[in-house]
Amino acid sequence: MHMCKFFCTFAQKLSVKQLMRQSWHRIWAYVRHRLTAWNTTGEGIHSPYLFRLVRFVLRDENAYYCFADIERRRELLLACGDELEVRDYGSQGSPEGTVLRRRVCDIAKRHLERPKIAQMLFRLVNFTGEETGRPLEILELGTSLGVTTAYLASAGSRNRVTTAEGSPEVLKIAQGVWRALRLENISWCEGPIDDTLYTIAREREDIIFIDANHTYDATLRYAQYLLPRLTEKGVMAIDDIHYSAEMERAWEELKADERVTTSMDLYDAGLLFVDPHYLKRHYKIVI
Repeated sequence: MHMCKFFCTFAQKLSVKQLMRQSWHRIWAYVRHRLTAWNTTGEGIHSPYLFRLVRFVLRDENAYYCFADIERRRELLLACGDELEVRDYGSQGSPEGTVLRRRVCDIAKRHLERPKIAQMLFRLVNFTGEETGRPLEILELGTSLGVTTAYLASAGSRNRVTTAEGSPEVLKIAQGVWRALRLENISWCEGPIDDTLYTIAREREDIIFIDANHTYDATLRYAQYLLPRLTEKGVMAIDDIHYSAEMERAWEELKADERVTTSMDLYDAGLLFVDPHYLKRHYKIVI
């Protein structure tokens, strides 16, 4: 009994130390980003396409028609005390997942994408659709409670959004969010992304958003599998690139990938471009 208590206490202390180490890492990464990032509205970027993307996607602060409705759904989730039995396949990296009891409000507080990034993704879809002049294929890895999915889907009813989520109970909440917002262009896949990715990924994807297993191996595995599927004007967005040292390492390797021509570090997320007409450049941009 005493040994069991000792090991439980030791594990708790180790977990606290890991959390503190991650917190300090993110604070230092944020300070470093602010000191070295470019506060530009597009000036100095030679590609006309990327210039417009910075100006009309990253630096646009206008509120679009759907933002208020989606943010009301976020507020309801943040106020919901219902408990769910959640199977988590996230940053712990367990292939079987870890079953936890979590309140909806706690999931919303910890895992929902911040409005700034979710709304940037809406503008990115809107911008890419206008530039290509056709419906888009959009893939999201990591549905969570469906708020970011709603932003991706609201940019155009003709676009097709496919999203993957490991936990069935969390996915049910997300489906309720989409029904309330009357979004009918979303399809979903339930189960571990390591299993489902290879069945849901289309031959060509225009927008890919990776917000799933925040580990070095998983991030590289998903991104490297999907990069060849990205259309010429497509964009891959990766969430939380400064979440940990290993996420930063994955980001650095993806930036250096020969298929990636340009990358943009926004601190909260990173954008990868594969258009061969772009110069091999890396930008750090304040949004």
